[in-house]
Amino acid sequence: MVRTPLTPAQIAAGRRLGETLRTARGDRSLDEVAAQAGISPETLRKIETGRLPSPAFGTVVGLSAALGIPLQTLADVWRDAAAAEAAIRETAGTA
Repeated sequence: MVRTPLTPAQIAAGRRLGETLRTARGDRSLDEVAAQAGISPETLRKIETGRLPSPAFGTVVGLSAALGIPLQTLADVWRDAAAAEAAIRETAGTA
């Protein structure tokens, strides 16, 4: 199955999600948080840097629990970024 490429709005949303997760991790090590979330440190690194802008739902759930962030908060971060980027594109006439 071929996956549809992500839109610029989805990529922006993923970057914002990654930044939020990195901020929430604070001084905790990447390895520690990844282990608690049940993912590899490399996966967490990719999410935090925006190289994996659309992580699997189970991954986000694990990170939510590991970092003590309500899942709804992470969903809002992702959705709000996507909405903002879509609005910018629409205003520029490229929607």
